[in-house]
Amino acid sequence: MDLEARLSDVERRYDQLSEEMASPDVAADRDRLRRLGKDLAELGEIVGPYREYKEARRQAEEARAMATSEQDPEMAAYLRGEAEAAESKAISLQALLEQLLVPKDPNDERDVIVEIRAGAGGQEAALWAGELFEMYRHFAERHGWKTEVLSASPSDLGGFKEVVLEVKGKAAYSRLKHESGGRIHTSTATVAVLPEAEEVDLQIRPEDLKIDVYRSSGPGGQSVNTTDSAVRITHLPTGIVVATQEERSQLQNREKAMRYLRARLLSRAQEEAQQKEAAVRRAQVGTGERAEKIRTYNFPENRVTDHRIKLTVHRLHDVLEGDIDEFVDALLAAERAEQLGGDGRG
Repeated sequence: MDLEARLSDVERRYDQLSEEMASPDVAADRDRLRRLGKDLAELGEIVGPYREYKEARRQAEEARAMATSEQDPEMAAYLRGEAEAAESKAISLQALLEQLLVPKDPNDERDVIVEIRAGAGGQEAALWAGELFEMYRHFAERHGWKTEVLSASPSDLGGFKEVVLEVKGKAAYSRLKHESGGRIHTSTATVAVLPEAEEVDLQIRPEDLKIDVYRSSGPGGQSVNTTDSAVRITHLPTGIVVATQEERSQLQNREKAMRYLRARLLSRAQEEAQQKEAAVRRAQVGTGERAEKIRTYNFPENRVTDHRIKLTVHRLHDVLEGDIDEFVDALLAAERAEQLGGDGRG
């Protein structure tokens, strides 16, 4: 179904609800009246701009037709300008309507947890994981979001074997959800973005948890704390294991580990509900193999390419400083086009 047909259906439904709201039967039923009022308000957010769009299209066509038959050159030029202005307004409204028609991802407003793991490539891959960690941290700073390391396994010579970053901020998941992969020559890293879970999202039974405490260690295994403050939590039904040792307090580490565990469990539950768990996880995380390309960062050519949307920029340094909005916006646009079916234009 094209854009115009979908919008016509929405308008038809809006008119039906308006008639229903005006009936005496509905007026006497407060629950039904409230429910219909909510539906009508939601549809009205689309119908209002749609009617403006149709009027702009009508004005553009009318002005263009008048310009064609106008004998006075100055008046014809004026009418062509009016037609162009109306057409420009219609194009802007169409872009807005395309966004309004896209089903809203229920996770979009959530905070996120970003998992970064070194893949094939040994120490070079660990260093690259560290670069990606800094890139996402800088990106969060640019948007005024707060970040906190939940878990980290530093590599002996720098970088990370694995690092988990919590990002808190308005619509953080919507901006970061398409981030995945990362490849530099012979080294790779994988990235997964998980929506952060609230305690009300899922029930975790205490008897399903195995909690171990141990002494924190730094690169090479040397002890960095004299108390058993590090915490490892195993969720027995799923086998998911999370660990954190970033804080000196065992209580703080336990609280961080539980936030990470909740996000992992929510992600798993959502994937199972969609019956795509294996496929979604592979698409999200990637395999970390050298041959897999999701986004390539090429240092000699100062180039970054996202292979999913065929977008290349030649400003690698800026990207690694967190300037990735161009990729984020393009990936979101591609998602909208896919959800609308094709390019979304009617």
